[in-house]
Amino acid sequence: MNDNNQNKQGLQLELPQEVAQGEYANFAIITHSSSDFVVDFARVLPGVPKAQVKSRVLLAPEHAKRLLAALQENIMRYEKEYGPIRIPSQEPRTIAPFDLSKGEA
Repeated sequence: MNDNNQNKQGLQLELPQEVAQGEYANFAIITHSSSDFVVDFARVLPGVPKAQVKSRVLLAPEHAKRLLAALQENIMRYEKEYGPIRIPSQEPRTIAPFDLSKGEA
């Protein structure tokens, strides 16, 4: 067993009550500098002209890459169990679940 596995098994997480329910987000904006990645999670609602950022996460580049790998692995597991995740045809960089220009879900 390597040190990373030992650290993962020995790590205990505290989940405060105010964080436990989570925040729903259906839109994310990712920016970066030479030292950080910033991920803003927002909620876009039909007919509401302004998206509200619900959470901002700052990551070192190494952690951003680890997050990417963890998401890829978990998506593969999900699709193996539940089938492919279908994404409606969208512009390449748009990740909102509906067309923002039409104001509909």
